[in-house]
Amino acid sequence: MLSLFQRKRASVAAAPPPTPVTNPPKGLLRPEPAASLLATPRRQKLLEHIWQRTSLSRTQFTTLYRAPLERYAELVQQFPASESHHHAYPGGMLDHGLEIVAYSLKLRQSHLLPIGASPEDQAVQSEAWTAAVAYAALLHDIGKIAVDLHVKLVDGSTWHPWHGPLHQPYRFRYRDDREYRLHSAATGLLYHQLLDAHLLDWLSGYPALWGPLLYVLAGQYEHAGILGELVVQADRASVAQELGGDPARATAAPKHALQRKLLDGLRYLLKEELKLNQPEASDGWLTEDALWLVSKTVSDKLRAHLLSQGIDGIPANNTAVFNVLQDHGMLQPTSDGKAVWRATVTSTTGWTHSFSLLRLTPALIWDSGERPVPFAGSVEIGAASAESDAGTPAIPPTAVAKPAQESQEPPPWAGSSTATVSSPAAQPVLNVMEDMLAMVGLGDASGAGQDAEEIPGQVFDAPMPVTTTISLQPPVHMPASASSAVKPSGEHFVAWLKYGIAARQLIINDAKALVHTVSGTAYLVSPGVFQRYAQEHPKVSLLARHAGQQDWQWVQKRFEKLQLHRKQPSGLNIWTCEVTGPRKVRRLHGYLLEDAGGLFHDVPPNNPYLVLSEVAPENRSA
Repeated sequence: MLSLFQRKRASVAAAPPPTPVTNPPKGLLRPEPAASLLATPRRQKLLEHIWQRTSLSRTQFTTLYRAPLERYAELVQQFPASESHHHAYPGGMLDHGLEIVAYSLKLRQSHLLPIGASPEDQAVQSEAWTAAVAYAALLHDIGKIAVDLHVKLVDGSTWHPWHGPLHQPYRFRYRDDREYRLHSAATGLLYHQLLDAHLLDWLSGYPALWGPLLYVLAGQYEHAGILGELVVQADRASVAQELGGDPARATAAPKHALQRKLLDGLRYLLKEELKLNQPEASDGWLTEDALWLVSKTVSDKLRAHLLSQGIDGIPANNTAVFNVLQDHGMLQPTSDGKAVWRATVTSTTGWTHSFSLLRLTPALIWDSGERPVPFAGSVEIGAASAESDAGTPAIPPTAVAKPAQESQEPPPWAGSSTATVSSPAAQPVLNVMEDMLAMVGLGDASGAGQDAEEIPGQVFDAPMPVTTTISLQPPVHMPASASSAVKPSGEHFVAWLKYGIAARQLIINDAKALVHTVSGTAYLVSPGVFQRYAQEHPKVSLLARHAGQQDWQWVQKRFEKLQLHRKQPSGLNIWTCEVTGPRKVRRLHGYLLEDAGGLFHDVPPNNPYLVLSEVAPENRSA
């Protein structure tokens, strides 16, 4: 299979290489190569994050991921992802594309695909499904550059994306007559620009995957099953992060969680009961960038609906409802951190009235393609009410939510000649990485500095998820030495470990992974990796009981006797790693192997979030 991706491939675009333009005419943008577009610190962080989600060698990652991402970058250049909604700044389309790929690959790791298939079939198809998730995420908005934008080149001709990447200085504007949902249908015009024939040949060999992927590329997410769901969830996460909300936290919450009940209740009310975008009195208004709901009316109806369903734990008053919605990132706060906005609504009929409103991100409520037509009037923001809790960090409000079909002048960046891609000044450069690391699950752990051998369950106090990631190797078969029928031993543990990594039953370099790559070698988290082995091999319990040890300790002692690990200069077995994340640091304890080549076909890059500490805890292992 690997040879398929190592063949020399023809360039996707038939056009000649771009001729560098040092000083484009005033008012035009210079097309940039992928290396320049992807060189910003934020985008390099995202690329590193995507790499870590795949656990591939450099060559494999370049073939399957880096090459399509570079083609995407050269195609979208400095286009925004939207005119006035999410990622509405120069280069926003590229940022959104990278973010949604990173989010989707993280979400994919929680699923064994295809659903319902045997473990053997899932192992065989693992590489293709993971790549398809990334491609579907990358392509989900690509149609916008074909139907939403009008692009003029320096020679006066019109550029269309099916011509290939831009090779001349250009300017662009949003089309006044664009249709909101058309971009999903336009994806089919452009996917061949990113995915070459070899990749499509490969993916088409998996019927269970090929059908859903074609539905996604056609914008028919309702027929795409889990593939469509992962893309929609990742899109919501990226959009919410950029707009200051957190729909990922709400949509990923367990069904029994209060925030999930509130969100489901809101979706039901908006579908069945609430009046939206009425020319006069209404329960709410949907503009291009926000959903505005009358605070008291909606809160009363939401509490009544949930109570009628026999749901317990519903807040007793409206202020408590506002606080819960705000605490879970479901409401966008005012500039002074309040939940309730004061705004004046004006319809096209001349009707106008002031209301106390809640502001939500539309992506929380509607899936892609289901969003209603925006309000034809305007919502003008005034002073904030004092009805809600002020604990949420403030974000700057939007002065006016513009009417849906209003003709607009080209955005300021359309006439700029700068080649620097940057987000608005108010947006922290690495916000997306902080949000993504929080999504990965980096958190504090108790007992830092103690011997891992004395604190079982310190880091991993819940069953480890069995996930799959990319591999271009042939299907992996369980060797006889790693079979569960063999008597447990140190050698059996190592064979099990090697098989689990190769078959992607043990993930690496993830927040809850039992194996990481550190200092060029493998790092085995203790006691987690030994606990996992003991859980899968019940025979260990009887052997450990006869030896007067805990299950995982018995496995650990057998592993140590093999002398495959690297000891510290002081002779200690256990090494400590610091895990750094946004505003958090925790520690892992484990073993460093002398040679990682026994576990990996190609040793993955070091986990960038783990740093080997010079001081290790006292080791009391025999």
